This record gives sequence, structure tokens and C-alpha cells, in this order.
Amino acid sequence: MSEGYMQWLKVRTLMLLGSKRRLEEADKLKEIKLKEEEARELARKEKEKYEAAKREAEYARECAEKEALQRKEAEIKALHDVKEKEKLENALVGPVQSYQEFTWEEIVSATSSFSENLQIGKGAHGTVYRCNLHHTTAAVKVLHSKEGHRTKEFQQEVRITKTVFKIDLKGTLDVLSKIRHPHLLLLLGACSDHGCLVYEYMENGSLEERLLQKYNTAPIPWFERYRIAWEVASTLVFLHNSKPKSIIHRDLKPANILLDHNLVSKIGDVGLSTMLNLDSSICNINTGPVGTLCYIDPEYQRTGLVSPKSDVYAFGMVVLQLLTAKPAIALAHLVETAIQDDQLMKILDPMAGQWPMKETKELALLGLSCLELRRRDRPDLKDEVLPALERLKDAADRSRDSAPKVQLAPPNHFVCPILKDVMHDPCVAADGYTYDRRAIEKWVEENDNSPMTNLALPNKNLIPNYTLLSAIMEWKSQSNQ
Repeated sequence: MSEGYMQWLKVRTLMLLGSKRRLEEADKLKEIKLKEEEARELARKEKEKYEAAKREAEYARECAEKEALQRKEAEIKALHDVKEKEKLENALVGPVQSYQEFTWEEIVSATSSFSENLQIGKGAHGTVYRCNLHHTTAAVKVLHSKEGHRTKEFQQEVRITKTVFKIDLKGTLDVLSKIRHPHLLLLLGACSDHGCLVYEYMENGSLEERLLQKYNTAPIPWFERYRIAWEVASTLVFLHNSKPKSIIHRDLKPANILLDHNLVSKIGDVGLSTMLNLDSSICNINTGPVGTLCYIDPEYQRTGLVSPKSDVYAFGMVVLQLLTAKPAIALAHLVETAIQDDQLMKILDPMAGQWPMKETKELALLGLSCLELRRRDRPDLKDEVLPALERLKDAADRSRDSAPKVQLAPPNHFVCPILKDVMHDPCVAADGYTYDRRAIEKWVEENDNSPMTNLALPNKNLIPNYTLLSAIMEWKSQSNQ
């Protein structure tokens, strides 16, 4: 063979070997890519399994949290119901404790030396302060005109007590503290030496303030006014039929009717009441007329003789004010004239909503009948007035229940700063602010700073706010009623 052929053969062999290696490398590369694809597919499937497991775990956690929250809400509601039931049982049938005697130092400390910031009312007989005594929110009435550590009101009660009933002031207070009724303001105690009376605190102030919408308070709906009229009448019946002494209020007026957070009414200022023997319907009071002009029984002013019908007269005026939200002076004439002219709807309080004409006219006529000048012409409170009011209240309740519910705006501290909605599970974060648990947990997963202050959070611990949760649950319960 020639040298050229040998050279060609050598090159040919090298080319074949190179081609074979390239094919082998291509096969290896294809095999590697196939294995990579298999690995990616396996990773994708594993990721899907992980995501599915994560979702399942998250769902299980949410179910567990929801179940725990529902159980916690049920426990709180059950505890609240038990406390309310115990409170009602103690008020109606349980043993009644005597009033508590507070020291002057306790009264001064509780009112921050009678700070104007705590003053919630001022009248002819005294000034009322909101305070906290023995971990209980209360209202302290400090009577005016101290004279030898006794006020004129206390001295008057002492004179009445000594001349008519032959018992001292301490005995009178002891009796008053034991009078319990759901719609009678509870006397918690007193500081007798300095003329201070301690009552339970009523969040919504007086009926007078709400009717006149002082401090921009919301108006009272007409059906709630029907109910309040029935509550006041039932309380007067209770006082008039108390044993062993019948009690006459003698100063019933909207300013002495207090309202709690649910607009449930309670009559206050029973300290001026007169106790009568059960076998006597009239008593001669020698201290002069007690009460407020326009609410005082004309026969009481003329003769000085007080009877349960004196309270009936004042109640009639309260009824007309519930309907009109107008001052008491000349109100009876205004309502009587409006009814005669068939113009009653024009003088009713428009802020109360759509008054039902038939029932409202019946209530107005009932109020006017209580305002008859002669006692014998006024209806009997227990046998005539109360049954009529109960029937009207039931009709009002049916109208209220059938009316569309209006969702009240929640208090600001019930709203989560992140969700801008009412919290379901309020928790306190390390920045001191309260958030909904799910919202703040999601926030701290992605952020290390406070959503309120933008400062770094010292830690990511969350503390349940059970007190706020209880308040939110009570608000929701009231909103759904």
C-alpha cells in the first residue's frame, strides 16, 4: 500500500472513533436530561404532596381554632348567663344584705376629691359623681347644704322619720337598701355623717337627658318608650304595695328615671319617699310639698295630703313627655288640644320613629287620665293603668321584632387595626396593641415591625384578650336581639 492510502485510513479510523464517542456522549447527555426531568417531576409531585399536606394541616388548625373559639364563646356566654341568673335570683328571692357604710375618706378618694371630670349630674338636692368603690363602678350623690354634717334633705328625712314613723335615719336607709326591684335604682351604701348616698351606676344617664338628646345621644325609639312607661308603672305598683309599709315616691320625673346600657329604666331618688301604713291610703305630711313643680299632685299642693294617686299624677306627666319629648309645663293642655283637633301626630317626638296612631293615641289618653285634678277621677295604677300598658308594650314588642334589624356601628376598640373589622379572637401583640389573631399572625410571618407604630417588635408572642372578647360577644348578642 502506498503511504497516502495509509494516511487516509488512519484519518478515517480516527473520524469513526470520534463519531462513536460523540454518539456515546449524546446518549449519555440524553440519559442525564431524562434523569433530570424525572427528578424535576418527582420534586414537583413531592411539592404537590407537601402543599396538599400543608393545606390540610392549615384547615385542621383553622377548624381546631374555630372549635376552640366557639367553645370559649360558649363558656363565656354560659358564665355570663349564670352570673345574670344568680344576680336576678339574689335580687328577687335571695337574702338581701343591708347597705354598706362608707367612710368620708373612701368617698373623697373614689371621686378624686370631687373632681369636675367625674361629675355626671347636679340637681336641687345634690351633685352626682361617677366613681369606683371596692372595684365597683358606682354613682355617689353628695347632698347640698351641709349643716353639722347633715344636709337639709337628711334632716328632713330624720324629722319625718321621728315624727311619723319613730325610726332613725340609719333605720330608714336600712329599709331603703333592702327594697329590691328590677326597675328600682339600687342603693349600695351611704356616708351618713357627710350626706352621701351611693347608688349603682347607670350608663345611659337619665330619661330626661335622652329625651332631650343632651350630649348628642341617640333618640329612644317609640317602642322602647312604651316599654319604659310599663317599667315605671310596674315599679310604682311595687312601691305602693310594699310591706309592711307602702312607699310613695313623691318626686317622680324623667330626671329621676335612669337608663342602663340596654335602655332598661330604673327609678331613683326614693330617699324622699313617704312610708304609709298599709291600712291608710292618705297621709298628712307637715314638712311642706316635696317634689317638682308640674309633677306635684294638685290636691297634695292644696291639702298637704299625699297618697299613691300623687305618684299617678306625676306618672301621667312622664307618659306625655315620653310621647312628645317636650317640657312638662302646659304639656297636658297641649296634648289634650291636639287630640281634640285630631293633630296628635304633629306634636309627637319625630325622632322616635313611625308612631302607631291607634296605640299612641290610647297611651296619650291614658296619660291624660292620670293627670285629672281630682284623685278620685284618676285610674287605679294596678288594676287599670298597668294592664293597659302591658297590652301596649306587647304590641310594641311585636312591631319591634318584625322591623328590619339595624346593625349598630361597633365601638372603635372592637375593630382590628389590620382588618378594619370586628375582631373574632382579639390578642395583644408585643407592641401593646390588640389585633385579631389571624390577622396579626399573618402580619408577623411577613414583617418584623409593628403595624401601628412601625417599630421593631421585641417578640412575636400573642396574649389572648379575654376581657375584650367577652365585651365583643355581649355587643354582638345585643345587636342580634
